[in-house]
Amino acid sequence: MAELRYGEDPEPSDPFPAGLLYVPVRPGPCGCAARLFRTPLGERTAVGFTTERRLSAVLGPGRPWIRLAEPALRALTAPLGVTALTVDPRFTAPAAAPVTSEVPALRAA
Repeated sequence: MAELRYGEDPEPSDPFPAGLLYVPVRPGPCGCAARLFRTPLGERTAVGFTTERRLSAVLGPGRPWIRLAEPALRALTAPLGVTALTVDPRFTAPAAAPVTSEVPALRAA
């Protein structure tokens, strides 16, 4: 077993490139747009999956996606102020309930 010397970091400080990712997208007026998510602490993050199967397991089958390299995804989201990238998240919160346009009737007291 190799010993760590004082001042050595057992893990690299910089993240290594993730390679090609399956990136969830949503349709937009000019084509597809990468979907952004939030971390449990509320920070906006880009998300990529290493396999289509992992994307389907987390987000459900039939979700649209594109293949992007990790540097391309970072370059795409950087102008939006998104610097975090989450690869292969395991859990997501359920989708928000749709908003109804009906206004509930007020009852007289």
